[in-house]
Amino acid sequence: MGRLFGTDGVRGLANEKLNCELVYKLGQASARVLSLAQYKPRILVGRDTRLSGDMLEAALIAGICSVGSEARVVGVMPTPAVAYLARHYKADAGIVISASHNSMEYNGIKIFNNQGYKLSDELEEKIESIILDGGESITYPTGINVGRIVRVKNASRHYESFLKGTIDTTLEGLKLVVDCANGSSYRIAPQIFSELGAEVHTIYNDPDGININNLCGSTYPDKLQDHVIETGADLGLAFDGDADRLIAVDENGELVDGDQLLVICGLDMKKRGLLKKDTVVGTVMSNMGFDEAFKKAGCKVVKTNVGDRFVLEKMLEEGYNLGGEQSGHIIFLDYNTTGDGILTALQLLSILKRERKSLSQLASAMEKYPQVLINARVNESRKGEFDKDPEIQKEIRTIEDRFKGRGRVLIRPSGTEPLIRVMIEGKDQAEIEEYAVGLARLIEERLN
Repeated sequence: MGRLFGTDGVRGLANEKLNCELVYKLGQASARVLSLAQYKPRILVGRDTRLSGDMLEAALIAGICSVGSEARVVGVMPTPAVAYLARHYKADAGIVISASHNSMEYNGIKIFNNQGYKLSDELEEKIESIILDGGESITYPTGINVGRIVRVKNASRHYESFLKGTIDTTLEGLKLVVDCANGSSYRIAPQIFSELGAEVHTIYNDPDGININNLCGSTYPDKLQDHVIETGADLGLAFDGDADRLIAVDENGELVDGDQLLVICGLDMKKRGLLKKDTVVGTVMSNMGFDEAFKKAGCKVVKTNVGDRFVLEKMLEEGYNLGGEQSGHIIFLDYNTTGDGILTALQLLSILKRERKSLSQLASAMEKYPQVLINARVNESRKGEFDKDPEIQKEIRTIEDRFKGRGRVLIRPSGTEPLIRVMIEGKDQAEIEEYAVGLARLIEERLN
């Protein structure tokens, strides 16, 4: 990670770490580094629904315009929509103000280049150098060369049209419950599914700036599970605050996570000859059942570190077209350049229609091993010390020996929060819970 940029852009407590001064400078530096045009370079700006979005949007736009760039503002819009629209409108870059699945007091800045891809480490370092080191002087134009703001009309319709074009079927006959997390999908997602013919019951689609991700969405699907059972729906769909993730719920109220969605979509693409190199990219968090399902189907699995940017890098490097994470970030590189929850939902729904199977039947292609994930809250400055502490390492070795051949242990620091994530996977749920809680407690004791 860089000095400002984490694994998913710049993120922090809004108006504290991520304050207006920093966002203003990010607008300036991003426009300076990413502008390709000689005159009035264009930067697309979108945001999610959280309260601090208005404030930070104003600061970002001011920074962009102060260096002579044009801020093309699309308002509340899913992160993947900005990635797509940056290409569609031939902008020099796209910037999203969002903290994704985090609670409302946090916010973030995600930056895409003119091709809709997240920035390389090299470009992020250039931006950091301008802001933190004065690595390049900022020129302030005057008169007619000052930047301007353009409010883009019909941006959502262009994105919706793109999404509908990724499937070749209607959704007639499907009954859906859609959880929008009170986030940026609250208008677009229900509208698309309805226009394609589905019966849509929408929950958590009334954002007030404060309720984004609040006990709802892809990280809190409990209420969605209840609604699916109560309404007798065919399935439920849960997005996060910026709609780059999808978690599903089958007709029985059972969760279907990103690993299972990847298996369903990957096997379908393999069957239709669309899966490049018969390979899917996952992460070190991918369930053991994920590997087994693809191996049984004659497909390969490639693993990366956790983070959709690492998944994407591997896909681009090796020429793969499907990859993602257990959390529900899924990248269909034939269509978009980043994880896209609504796009993923449409691909899933088209498979249900084509195969004439329920979601539980499709999900049964993967045996899901029990996993326990415990967050150990630690001092931010000591987050990277877990692999050097002798007592922590001794306990990890003890657990690994205990589960050798029947499970695994994965310890990793969060890229955005002061947390160490402890994951243990195995056959016995109670046993792995006991070990995970004990290890997390030890990590907290040693690193606080």
